[in-house]
Order: sequence, then C-alpha cells, then structure tokens
Amino acid sequence: MALLKAYQLDLMLYMSGICGVLTFMTLLTEALSSRRKSILALMELSAMLLLLFDRASYLYRGGTDDLSYLMVRFCNGLVFFLSIFIPHLVTLYLKDLYRNEGGLTSAPRALKACELLFYAGTVLIVVSQFTGLYYIFDQQNVYYRAAGYPLSYVVPVLIVLLQELTLLRQRERLNGGLVRSLMLSIALPALVSVVQIYCYGVSLTSVTMVFVVIVFYIYALRDLSKAVKEARHSELETLRKSERREAAMFEQTAEALAGAIDAKDRYTHGHSTRVAALSRRMAEEAGFSEHDCDQIYFAALLHDVGKIGVADEIINKEGRLTDEEFAQIKRHPLLGYQILSNIRQSPLLSVGARCHHERYDGTGYPDGLRGEEIPEAARIIAVADAYDAMNSTRSYRGQLSPEKARRELLEGRGRQFDPKYADILLRLLDEGKV
Repeated sequence: MALLKAYQLDLMLYMSGICGVLTFMTLLTEALSSRRKSILALMELSAMLLLLFDRASYLYRGGTDDLSYLMVRFCNGLVFFLSIFIPHLVTLYLKDLYRNEGGLTSAPRALKACELLFYAGTVLIVVSQFTGLYYIFDQQNVYYRAAGYPLSYVVPVLIVLLQELTLLRQRERLNGGLVRSLMLSIALPALVSVVQIYCYGVSLTSVTMVFVVIVFYIYALRDLSKAVKEARHSELETLRKSERREAAMFEQTAEALAGAIDAKDRYTHGHSTRVAALSRRMAEEAGFSEHDCDQIYFAALLHDVGKIGVADEIINKEGRLTDEEFAQIKRHPLLGYQILSNIRQSPLLSVGARCHHERYDGTGYPDGLRGEEIPEAARIIAVADAYDAMNSTRSYRGQLSPEKARRELLEGRGRQFDPKYADILLRLLDEGKV
C-alpha cells in the first residue's frame, strides 16, 4: 500500500491518458449507436476527469495561497460528484442494454430508483460543500474526513446494489457470461470503497472506477465485434440466397429457351438437355471444376439457339437438304453467337454456340478451326452433340445402333472429334455410365 501511495499521482496521470484515448476512440467508432456511444464517451471522459481532479487535489493540498484554496475545494467536490456520476452512467448503459439487447420496452424499476439516488446524492454533495458534511479543511488547507463521511458511500453503494439486483432478476434476457462479467465489474468499486474507508490518503476507489470504465469499453468492443460478425454472416447468407435465386432463374430460363429450340424440330425433342447432361458428365471425367462443369452444361444447353433464326420448313424437311438449304442450316452457329454474345458474364455460352460444329481436322464450320484452336468446351459439346444425334431419329436417317454409333466415334476420333474427349465418351460407354 505504501508503494501505491508513493506512485499514485503518476499512476493517475497515466490512467487518465488512457481514458482520454478511449474517449477519442469511442467517438470515432461509427458502428455504435449514438446513445451508447455518448454514454461510453461520457463514462471514459468522467473517469479521466476523476483522476485528474483527484490528482490535483493532492497536488494543491497544504498550499495556503488563494489558488490552492480554491483548487482543493473545487477538485474534491468534483471527485465526490464524479464518484456517483460514473455509476449513474452505468445505470444509463444498463437501461440501453436492456432496451436493445434485452427486449424491454421500459427500464426496470430498480434502475429508475438508481437515477433518483443519483439526484439525491448530487444534492448531498452540494450540501456538503457548504456544511462540511463529508469533509473539512484546516487552516493549512489540508483535507480531513468529517463525521458524515461514511454517508458519502451510501448513495453509490445503493446504486451498485440496485444495479446488481437488476442484473440478477433480468439475467435471462442477456448472455450469461455478460451478466456475470457486468456483476463483477459493477461490484468491484463498491467492495474497494469499503477498503477505502481504512486507507486514508490512497485513492483506491477512483483508480478502480477507471478499471471498470475500461472493462465497459471492452464490452462495447466485444458486442460491436459480435454485431459485425452477425451482420457479415447475414449479408453473406443474403448474398448466397440471391445468387441461388439468380442461378435458378438463369437455369430455368436457359431450359425454357432450350425447350423452345427443340420444339422447332419434331425429331430433336430433348436433344439440348441430353447434350448438356452428357457434356457435363464428360467435363467431370476430364477433371474440370464444378463451376466450369456448370458453365459447359449451360453452353451445351444453348448450343443450338441459333436455329431460332432458321425456317421451320428447312429444319423439319424430310430427306436430304439442298445445298442452299444446308447453307441456311450452317448459319445457326453464327446466329447463336450473335444472340448469346450479349451475355458477357458467361462468355462460354456464345463460344459453345459458335464452335460446336468445328471439326478437329479443320473441315468444320463456321471458321474452319483446327485442333486446339477450337475452344475446349466446344470440343466437348461437339462429341456430345454428335453422339446424341447418332442415337436419335433424324429426318434424313434413322437411329443408329449402339455398335454403329461406337464405330462412328472411333472413326471420327482425330478427324471430327478431339481424341481426348472421344476416348472419354467411349470409356463411359464401355463402363455403362452413359
């Protein structure tokens, strides 16, 4: 205790600086509600002033000049006032806490009583300034406790007891760990005040109140961190739901469009959906990521979208097409590219539409691309498209047998088809996975 008494003035100065910094930081914290920010900032500012005024009362004690005479009385009066004003701010903090986190529409009666006690305590301090109820000064301007000094502890102790009672009664409304921490923090100055009665000359209560203020700032930071975390989780969940809705809407729109395309040709009902599913299966076997597999699926689903611009009588013509009619059919990759190229977020859609009739040997259309010049997604779609065509009845021929379809894949390997993806499809066929 002697060591604390020797260095308490320096300790008060350091701790008042900490409170000043906390006040500044609190005012800069935009995420706090304006009311809670005001309460915390006032709490920290009051703790800083409590230490500074308490320190000043020690520094000017014993001075006989007019300044010392005024400073000792002024500072002591403010120390007594701030000693009940800080508990009053704790009351306001608890009221705000129960209104926002506890769900109460009105403050508990015990907290309302705390406010009345604060006003009564303020009146007693004013009375003491003129009557010497709490303390007196001798001719050397030295502070002495008066007979009514123990009364100065009654108001803050009663406020603390009522705050503790509120936390105990309303404990179900707040987090259990928070309630226990608040009860301990609020009780600490009252417990220290008992020790203070027997430790004249050491400002234990003032120093302890600063610790309580710091603890409340930590609570605020913790609550703020929790609120930010919950807000971030909510925002991410909202974003995920939005993305899922957009993905579902895109998928449904693409499927509806693919159905409209297939409806133009009585021979190809379900063709686009089957090609899309087979393309995704081949992409999975090739080791593509889930995202890339989805992109390839949609590109395959819409690969024939350009047929919208081809006359129905050409698409549904029985028998072989004339050269002029086939030239019209060969326009559908470019028409599809023009339609889908406006969807810039999914460039693979237009690539699949334009390049799915390119051949590995360079004899395809519309651009005559060769080998790996052909985009990889289009090489996958080309294999799936051709295989589904082999398994379907067309206007110009019947459905091929499984053996004939397999032979066509083998013969087209390296000519019409990329060998890698022709081999993948052949393996899937052999394993019975298609």
